Amino acid sequence: MSEALRFYEALLPPLGFTERYHGPDWKVFATRDELPAAAYFAIVESTDHVPNENRIAFWASDAEGVDRIASILEQAGARDVSGPKEMPYGPDYYAVYFSDPCGNRFEVYHRLG
Repeated sequence: MSEALRFYEALLPPLGFTERYHGPDWKVFATRDELPAAAYFAIVESTDHVPNENRIAFWASDAEGVDRIASILEQAGARDVSGPKEMPYGPDYYAVYFSDPCGNRFEVYHRLG
């Protein structure tokens, strides 16, 4: 949990998750938006957890936002970083892909169309 928490403490605030509601088991990060628009991201330790092929994606308002997150990833402890780069998934699709310390897969992307 400590390695994962350090990773998310570095990653989530630049993505807008600046509020924390941490309890003994759950570590919750949230945006400052009013309900029901507020977004939450929570982590909990699970001895049975196995990463799978799912990927969680975060949207960036511009390519510079993707670059900014990409510059944080190595120091934060991300693994399997790919990008940032243009991708063939649609017009102006620009992304960085990575895994957290537990192997969960993520992407931060910007797309106009």
